[in-house]
Amino acid sequence: MPPGSLGVPGLAGRWRRLFAGIIDAIIVGIITSPLSYRAVEYNTDGSLRTVHVQHIFLTALISFLYYFLLQAYWNGQTIGKKLFKMRVVLETGIKASVGTIAVRQLVMTLLEFVCCIGALIDLGLILIDRRKQAVHDKAAHTLVVDA
Repeated sequence: MPPGSLGVPGLAGRWRRLFAGIIDAIIVGIITSPLSYRAVEYNTDGSLRTVHVQHIFLTALISFLYYFLLQAYWNGQTIGKKLFKMRVVLETGIKASVGTIAVRQLVMTLLEFVCCIGALIDLGLILIDRRKQAVHDKAAHTLVVDA
């Protein structure tokens, strides 16, 4: 059954998805900010230099776990989705399984690693797709609907 018919929730709005995503990105940014810092080290000539230290793999892992664990075990919602009354479901309108959420989040994480282009293509698809699906939604056969 498509969302919006026979009691299945309608598709969540694009603006709500955007603002929920911003809230979630801020939360993940706050959690992972200690993993990016400047350090001072000695050059071979004994002078000091500042080095930017960033733990990219650990940051990506924490981000993946934030989205995966919340959506898999909290009714398909992250904190941002909860605030904006949305959740992730299968295209049929039923609750997405843990495996489906894992696939969805893995695709999203991999696209984010393709610099900004992957994330822009992923999220840009929401603007033109009739079911407002990003690439990661299409890969996992999920929709974001009203909660």
